This record gives sequence, structure tokens and C-alpha cells, in this order.
Amino acid sequence: MKRVLPFIKNKFIITSLVFVSYILFIDSHDIFFISNQKNKLKELETRNSKMKKQLSDTRNVLENIKNLDYLEAYAREKKFFKKADEEIFVITYK
Repeated sequence: MKRVLPFIKNKFIITSLVFVSYILFIDSHDIFFISNQKNKLKELETRNSKMKKQLSDTRNVLENIKNLDYLEAYAREKKFFKKADEEIFVITYK
């Protein structure tokens, strides 16, 4: 106890402890805010990579649509277009 008491009475150590606790917990850019922002950044980077992949896929489809055979197949498979004299049955699995 006698060794701890002078340590506690030191004004520089007390000031340093108060400053560090203020910076870590009370300031507007505290450690919780920073960790939250890092999590948001990771989420946005993930969304960005997904969007880039989707953009790439869409560009590939647009390139292939120039071919009329692919255009008809795409319209039938993805958009469920049909000719005037036919019926389409869509089977879905749950």
C-alpha cells in the first residue's frame, strides 16, 4: 500500500490516466466510433465487390444479346417471354 500511494499522488500519472480515458471513451471519435466505422467500411467494400461482379455479369449478357439466338433464349429463360401460340408452365421448388 505504501508503494502504491506515491504512485497515485503523482499529478502527471493522474493527468495521463484522465487524458487516456477521455480519448478512449468520452471523445466524439472514441474507440467505439472507430470500430463501428471500420465495420461499416468492410460492409461497403463487400457490397462494392458484389456490385462489380454483378456489373461484369450484366456487361457479358449485353454483349451476348447482340446474337439473336441468345436473345431469344435469354428472353424465354429469364424474362418468361412466349410466342403467341404456346403456353409456359413455371415450376418452382420451395
